[in-house]
Amino acid sequence: MSPPLDHVARIQAEWARERPDVDVAPQAVIGRLHRLAGLLTEELCTVYRRYGLSEGEFDVLAALRRAGGPCERAPGELAAHTMVTTGAMTKRIGRLEREGLVTRRRAASDGRGRVVALTPAGRELIDAAFAEHMGNERRLMDRLTPQEAAHLEVLLTAWLSRVEPPLGS
Repeated sequence: MSPPLDHVARIQAEWARERPDVDVAPQAVIGRLHRLAGLLTEELCTVYRRYGLSEGEFDVLAALRRAGGPCERAPGELAAHTMVTTGAMTKRIGRLEREGLVTRRRAASDGRGRVVALTPAGRELIDAAFAEHMGNERRLMDRLTPQEAAHLEVLLTAWLSRVEPPLGS
């Protein structure tokens, strides 16, 4: 007896029945990746919410923290490090500033430019949230064997390198 069909396999079977002229094989991978991404995002956002953050706000604080001392970046640089538009970045920075987690000031090197910096409260929050976030990611990855995880990393790295534009493009 074969194992029960998962959600994606059921969809593929229905499409194969209704449109036998269309190759539905890509759904086996793309459909599962899409479902998995949604499920993983929800699991990750659970941690962010515990710290009063959205996924995007966590990303902004993490990008600032990764910058190293003094934990600051220009808004455009933040947008590039978080892959969002500058408009969306402005909204995120505004909320984080109202919460006392970041400050904005004029850049010393260019009076017209702006710099966003973590406050001590922002640094404390992102350090705690990041530690819990990595524990959560570990918990999720532990559902795979070390060999499966390593193989998946190689496959995803190869595929992403062929789909994503190179850095700086």
